[in-house]
Amino acid sequence: MEYRQLGSTGVYVSAISLGTMTFGGPPDHPIWGLVGALPLEESDKILGTALDAGVNLIDTADGYGDGECEEILGKLLGSRRSDVVLTTKLASRMGPGPNDVGLSRLAVMRGLENSLRRLNTDYIDLYQIHTFDSLTALEETLTALDDAVRQGKVRYIGASNLTAWQTMKALGISERRGLARFAALESYYSLAGRDIEAEILPMARDQELGHLIYSPLAGGLLSGKFDRNGAADASARRSKADRPPVDRDRAYDIIDCLRAIAERHNSGVARVAVAWVLAQPGVTSVILGARRPEQLAETLGALELELTEQDLAELDAVSSPVVPAYPRYMQEEYLRYQRLPQS
Repeated sequence: MEYRQLGSTGVYVSAISLGTMTFGGPPDHPIWGLVGALPLEESDKILGTALDAGVNLIDTADGYGDGECEEILGKLLGSRRSDVVLTTKLASRMGPGPNDVGLSRLAVMRGLENSLRRLNTDYIDLYQIHTFDSLTALEETLTALDDAVRQGKVRYIGASNLTAWQTMKALGISERRGLARFAALESYYSLAGRDIEAEILPMARDQELGHLIYSPLAGGLLSGKFDRNGAADASARRSKADRPPVDRDRAYDIIDCLRAIAERHNSGVARVAVAWVLAQPGVTSVILGARRPEQLAETLGALELELTEQDLAELDAVSSPVVPAYPRYMQEEYLRYQRLPQS
């Protein structure tokens, strides 16, 4: 296993981390039944596979499995709790009441206590807001999170699914008010979804934030189970839920390229897709989820796959955004044609 520094902290996390969205939840639930709804025993096998491979970052959220995911982890980690960097998230609706959702001080304090109870621990290593709450002032959320850090219930704080400006605003408030600052950001990133390259990834690198990446296979689309004729496996999650959204035509071109490179390396398509994300500057750890231990073991092999310059160039060519993002292309043109010395 390779370990990478989490932003500007002194903490090192595994380059591949375990996502536990498949743990728990009712099998007939429209979301959790689709994702996995794995019971305790099956979850234990996947957790064991990850820990045996050297994974030390475990990612969950209060809303996964309507809270059951955290409960399962709380039961399974036991004496291994101190061996992992445990991250959970908050903001999801956790009950029918008007205050059972969001990032108010009330929601943060209540959500933290409930997550600690479900996870059977007295501290959380990385506590992340799951999204942006437009109804709550960032100052309110950040002061509540800072209190949690000062109380010793949270080691570091972070955010998921935020834009670059929202993240920078939060960092500015923390600096101005002397509050605990985000140590990490969690974002969606894959060959079929390179949006964060325009603003979020450069911002995170500039601010020395650890960057955790989820859905590197674009919701399973880049797993090797799909081609232009559809899914080879009708049970694949992408066959039932078309998320995250992608340009299908371009995605199939990417899959064709992935297959060619996989054959070149005698490897699986999923391994190549994950290896590409791991090779990108600014990526700290790639979060992998699984419904079967062998599925996770196969994808963990991406750590052993070293893509060549030719591989990377081919994947970049087939997956780069067709239309460059503004104002990035204007700044690049300025640097290229005006700022640099002319030969």
